[in-house]
Amino acid sequence: MAIGVWEHGLSVARDWLLITVSTPGGGSSTLRVYAWRNLRSVGAHYLQQSVCLLPATPATTRAATKVVTRLRAEDGQGDVLRIQLVDRKQEAKVIDAMQAERTDEYHELVESTRQFHEELAGERRRGRATYTELEESDADLARYRKWLAAVRARDYFDAPGGDEATAAVASCEAALAQFESDALSAELDAPVSDTEPRLRAVDRPDD
Repeated sequence: MAIGVWEHGLSVARDWLLITVSTPGGGSSTLRVYAWRNLRSVGAHYLQQSVCLLPATPATTRAATKVVTRLRAEDGQGDVLRIQLVDRKQEAKVIDAMQAERTDEYHELVESTRQFHEELAGERRRGRATYTELEESDADLARYRKWLAAVRARDYFDAPGGDEATAAVASCEAALAQFESDALSAELDAPVSDTEPRLRAVDRPDD
């Protein structure tokens, strides 16, 4: 979700959210973790421990306001200020840092999908293309899809690595489809044991 600000073909100032958070001294770390997790989940870039920046969008504004509202309700402090970074070099530095963070996340996802392919290959070598393994791998694939969608949602400036991560998840989808086909074939081709019910012709009544 790239954010660009243009007017009549010229770049104009972009709005940012400057968010400050402070939790009660001597209190539980739960509130501090809540604020950090929720702001990071929408892609906040921390300038220092309690100060971060986000591109100003309706979604980021809602998320930041929600965090600050809870902080204030639990004896903490916080503010959401709408600002502009008039120094373009400073703004470019912030954007570069945010892109680097998203690129790291994309690379982490790609590395994780490699393990997915290794596990499927290992199950094949052991002759375990089973429905149980299929269910487990399907859950992993759902996690990758959710992971990719989350990073994409906070990738405001089209960070390098997004296309690679998308292709990696698509590769997992294709690999799992083939594994599913193999599992089905394995079950259909498996010999029926003496203890399993067999289909038989219906007895014809005596003439």
